[in-house]
Amino acid sequence: MKTTPVTPADLAQSVLAVPPLARHADLSLNAAANKAQIRHLEAGGVTTLLYGGNANLYNVGLAEYPALLDLLEEAAAPDSWVIPSIGPDYGRLIDQARILRGRAFPTAMALPMALQSTPAGVEQGLARTAEAFGRPLIIYVKSAAYLAPDALARLVDAGAVCAIKYAIEREDPGQDEYLTRLVDLVDRRLIVSGMGERPTISHLLDFKLAAFTSGSVCIAPRSSQALLRALKRGDAAMAQKLRERFLPLETLRDRLSQIRVMHEAVTLSGVADMGPMLPMLSNIGPEHHAEIHETARTLLALDAEPLEGAA
Repeated sequence: MKTTPVTPADLAQSVLAVPPLARHADLSLNAAANKAQIRHLEAGGVTTLLYGGNANLYNVGLAEYPALLDLLEEAAAPDSWVIPSIGPDYGRLIDQARILRGRAFPTAMALPMALQSTPAGVEQGLARTAEAFGRPLIIYVKSAAYLAPDALARLVDAGAVCAIKYAIEREDPGQDEYLTRLVDLVDRRLIVSGMGERPTISHLLDFKLAAFTSGSVCIAPRSSQALLRALKRGDAAMAQKLRERFLPLETLRDRLSQIRVMHEAVTLSGVADMGPMLPMLSNIGPEHHAEIHETARTLLALDAEPLEGAA
């Protein structure tokens, strides 16, 4: 597992996979299934593993957190980079940062706090969390009201932040005043597109962001990595062709539930059995399984096809 400080090259080299987290029927961690998911990603060329929303880390307690870190450290290949998440509330941010301080993870992502927060309080809380951790954080921005670009720039300049996961949804991702301001203030090599494959063409070709995060990469790592390579060399036509593979599953996730569909899709694709979801989430109903199964299996089959022209 990568343990060295985060660099722009680290952010750019791989799609940042955002996997679900496998559990047994009694809700304990399923090491074998989680390793199967990681091996599938690594076999497809993905070397960055970000455990956050899809892994339902919002609901992971402090008592289980060290065991989760042990599992991830053991499961990842020597050249893979594992990013655990912390928070989102201030108490858990600080407590988990103190746990991580004694570990080798070079960074952690702070989950966004939606309620009971102010921008000034968030900025102060993240700075204090980075201090408690002793290493810089990745900040997950889902709302313009969470932190202004100027505040993010201050945190980066202070050494409290090493990267930003940008995930504010826009009807047209190419028209984004917030992101335009952000790339003026912060080195765009430190900003990754944080909403899957759908906005990647605009975010990487127009805004020149470093890379992108993805849940669907957990099923189709070769295709997602090929999409990243096409975007890096400016091949919009190939990028569009590859992105089309992901849109049926991404549309299904948008319609039903981002996290719950992704969890079930990994299971129904045959990649790995994710098992039950940790409360306060629940597995998506069986009435949706046939549609998820067909969509996920189609994506898995496409990923096995030769990638002509996508070197």
